[in-house]
Amino acid sequence: MKRWLTLGALVLSATLLMTGCGGNEKGTDSSGGDKQKASDARPLSFMEESEIGSMDTIYTQDEPSINAQSNVFEGLYQLDKDDNVIPAVAKEMPEISEDGKTYVIKLREDSTWSNGDPVTAHDFIFAWRKLVNPEKQANYVFLTDGMIENATDIINNGKDPKELGVKAVDDYTIEIKLEKPVPYFTSLLAFSPFFPQNEKFVTEKGSEYGTSSENIVSNGPFIMNNWDQSSLTWELEKNPDYYDADKVKSDLINFQVIKETNTAFNLFESGELDIAFLSGELAQQNVDDPEYEAIQRSKIYSIRMNQIRNGKDSIFANENVRKAVAYAIDKKGLVDNILADGSKEIYGYIPWNFVFNPETKADFREDAGELAVTDVEKAKEYLAKAKTELQGDVEMELLAKDGDSDKKVAEFIQSQLEESLPGLKVTIKTVPLNNSIEIIKKGDYDLAIGTWAPDYQDPMTFFESYTTGNTLNYSSEKYDQLIDDVINKYGNDLGKRWETLIEVEKQFVEEDAALIPLYQQGRAQLTRAGLTGLEYHNFGPTCIYKYAYIE
Repeated sequence: MKRWLTLGALVLSATLLMTGCGGNEKGTDSSGGDKQKASDARPLSFMEESEIGSMDTIYTQDEPSINAQSNVFEGLYQLDKDDNVIPAVAKEMPEISEDGKTYVIKLREDSTWSNGDPVTAHDFIFAWRKLVNPEKQANYVFLTDGMIENATDIINNGKDPKELGVKAVDDYTIEIKLEKPVPYFTSLLAFSPFFPQNEKFVTEKGSEYGTSSENIVSNGPFIMNNWDQSSLTWELEKNPDYYDADKVKSDLINFQVIKETNTAFNLFESGELDIAFLSGELAQQNVDDPEYEAIQRSKIYSIRMNQIRNGKDSIFANENVRKAVAYAIDKKGLVDNILADGSKEIYGYIPWNFVFNPETKADFREDAGELAVTDVEKAKEYLAKAKTELQGDVEMELLAKDGDSDKKVAEFIQSQLEESLPGLKVTIKTVPLNNSIEIIKKGDYDLAIGTWAPDYQDPMTFFESYTTGNTLNYSSEKYDQLIDDVINKYGNDLGKRWETLIEVEKQFVEEDAALIPLYQQGRAQLTRAGLTGLEYHNFGPTCIYKYAYIE
């Protein structure tokens, strides 16, 4: 946790605590002052904990992919080091109509693709129509549903994607029409699903687009090299054709996928990594190292409970099973004894220091209180009811990613549930991140360890994807109505909207026990002395490397 910052452009006019994939920013001069020339900087060496799934901006939800996309591509807007929305490919902030439903955006004319093509309004329109096209099955299509004019009819009712309420007025002017005012809409345009795509290049590549570094064309600070979907290493090279190239501080950044904490630590010690993520004993052992940092993030780890598996009710269609699991897990024991990386147990789905009451400025977690607090006796009571209803013992499979930390979390949950709830049997299935995402999308799981980092600064970023028709196969008329009230009834009454969002969380986490929040991620890491200029964000893109360098 580095400093308090204000983001006035978004819906709650909140003060937020900078978090993200590592911290705030480390000594950067984001104004582009000539603090350090790239020619004086050595190549950087960073890690990711999982492979990149795709470089097609509409097909991914995993952090490594979004992180890479946010440094290789650039949208209309970006976030500065204080998380304020500022122009990027856009020449200036949008012109917004009095009713808040029409945006006119002028583009800069010196932004180019790495193949020499100019970046135009048509590239954005092409990408957004692709995003809402139901045939494409984009992961973030829900961000447009009910927001951009005609998006809902395109997604659900077969309307032509060309009817989406966006158009290129000319080569460098975009007009966007919304169904209703959305105060945080400009910040969404800084998020990777709203980045442009070069229509000619994407069309030529077809299904191969975004699958390797040869099959993408860049318009951001860096060009990606030596990557495909199976790669465990890749490079980001400074893009000489980027309009702001003189402010890019490093010529080359090397990446490698490291899933074992011991490996990351050893590579840092030997000088082969500039940042190493730690957990467990290694985090505890290095807490006094001057290069150690423990940074609170806004990313929430949770247990997903799938209520319908392969077309049939799963055991989690039973509310008592869900509540037995929800109350049985010692979250504090998990973060203190297993992770030990600065993560914080959480009894709600909205993170601490993320959004604040628009009137009193109280933290959402303070106003909402603690939900479904660990209570083993209560968990046993719910399990007893479930056994009577299911006529037997309860067995379940727990899906987890194959990273070192994820495996340890899964083993802790397995042990907790089997010890606290006699007669309950848990088996663990570990798979790579991208396989986990696909399995969850298909609904072929019982329990799964899931994560969510906010796309924009509002509680709805955590709630809006769980209305009826979601990957939990959870459906609640009351929940759906509360979400509808937030969107359509209280858009201009921020006080009532806030109260309703608190009701939404209570319904979701405690009344329906649809999902079990576990902890708000903290990341313990070793950061090389002298590394400066990294920017980290509390929502949207995770890490920006444009100003990063080390002498």
